[in-house]
Amino acid sequence: MLTRRELLKFSPTRNPPLDSGFLHLSRLAMACRFDVTLPISDQAGMAIARQALTEADRLERQLTVFNETSEVSYINRNAHLRPVHVEASLLALLLKCQELTRETNGAFDITSRPLSDCWGFLKRQGRIPETQEIEAARSLVGPARVLLDPAARTVRFGRAGVRLNLGSIGKGYAIDCIVTRMQQGVRDALLSAGSSSVRAIGSGNRRSGWTVGVRNPARQSRRLAVLKMRDCALATSGSEEQFFGHNGKRYGHIIDPRSGQPAERVASATVVARSAAVADALATAFFVAGPELAEQYCLTHPGVLAIILPSESERPAVFGGNPGCEVEITR
Repeated sequence: MLTRRELLKFSPTRNPPLDSGFLHLSRLAMACRFDVTLPISDQAGMAIARQALTEADRLERQLTVFNETSEVSYINRNAHLRPVHVEASLLALLLKCQELTRETNGAFDITSRPLSDCWGFLKRQGRIPETQEIEAARSLVGPARVLLDPAARTVRFGRAGVRLNLGSIGKGYAIDCIVTRMQQGVRDALLSAGSSSVRAIGSGNRRSGWTVGVRNPARQSRRLAVLKMRDCALATSGSEEQFFGHNGKRYGHIIDPRSGQPAERVASATVVARSAAVADALATAFFVAGPELAEQYCLTHPGVLAIILPSESERPAVFGGNPGCEVEITR
């Protein structure tokens, strides 16, 4: 994904006016780089953004499965033994995840970690598991395995071996939390987390909005689409960066939690929604389940836009729409 900062490299204007420039701030967290871009006129916004970005560090300490001291790791170790009391915002996130799992017919599921472990993706050591290994992992997957009690604010697992991984929603959720802290003093900004999640505040002092490019997974130097974004979020899912090959076949890291197999029908799934967390989760779900789910979901959820590039296709399908986003499919 290319943000406006990167797209400016293609601008024919060599010396743009000072007030058309941008300020940039970055922070490393959650195994990626969080970037904030502000209009150059908003010097005060830099201090607000710098403070808001510390939220990414707090969320990494809470959500990561790669640190045994995180709250999610504690849940994974203990929730099969007894109900585990959790922080209020984390419970709200887990409830939202269950809602999204229901709405996507299980294509998005934060309990799919046993399957990722089975295929070796969490340790970046891809392998082909035996059929019985996949079936054993599948028996630990599904929202019914996680019992949430909003009144008591607890999480309990239905059996030993169930484990959560919020990697498919965590970066988008972090962006939303950062935006919440920034919005009181910042009217225009573009936030991104790695190459997959973006959220626009305002329109970047441009009537058309912030310009964001979606990378073509088959041709990394080219764009699949260019979007003009105003007060909305975008996320893209793909497996061009994390995969392994075996006997001439390519296996991507995004697992279909319903079958236990790596998803392979879609080359790229991009979603625009009001929330970066929702866009993040839906991009994963649509990558897993394909254009049929994307079309059905967008028909029943106004404000959600999906750009789906099927495998072996050169042109994406576009479903739904978002009032804050204009889309141009590149040729």
